[in-house]
This record gives sequence, structure tokens and C-alpha cells, in this order.
Amino acid sequence: MSGYLTTHVLDTARGRPARGLRVELFRLAGGAREHVKTLTTNADGRTDEPLLEPERFGRGTYEIVFHVGEYFGGAGFLDEVPVRFSVEEPEEHYHVPLLVSPYSYTTYRGS
Repeated sequence: MSGYLTTHVLDTARGRPARGLRVELFRLAGGAREHVKTLTTNADGRTDEPLLEPERFGRGTYEIVFHVGEYFGGAGFLDEVPVRFSVEEPEEHYHVPLLVSPYSYTTYRGS
């Protein structure tokens, strides 16, 4: 069984899921940055489909760019939040949540 990649964004300033936040996924290899997909979070702060499905998920370096400045309407300090990470075990589920406000963020590898 192959793994897959998901995310979940919570708006900590408003105390709710971040609905309508644009998320871009890139694959990085050999100095190149390849755009893979752009999605928008739903009412639960999740995307309606995985960022990367099992058939496309493999070892390598990826970057998720969360467009938080756009989401917060330009208010605050943050614009784009890039999260770069490596996949070593593509048979596993990688979940990259983001807790965000206009001024700070936290992320981790979730389950």
C-alpha cells in the first residue's frame, strides 16, 4: 500500500478551521522546483482530496506553500508560509498541519 500527503489548517486567531486558504505543493529535485498541485481548504480547514495521491507519492523533498497573507486579507505580518520536508517512507501517510495567525505559525508531522 502506498502512502499519501494531507494537510489541515487551523486559524488560531479566530479559533476555527481556515476555510478558503490556498495551498500549493511543489516537488524539489536537482535544484528544480516543480509545481504539483494547487488546492483550497474547505470548511473544515482540509483539502477535499490529498495533496498527493498514492500513485504519485514517492521519496524526495517537497514544499507546501500556505498563502496565509491572502487568507487574512493582507492584515498581519505573514504572507506565504513555506514548509519544506523530506519523504523517506512513501508507504506511510504524511500529514502536515498548520496552526496559523496573521503573526505566527506552527507546524509538525501529524498522523
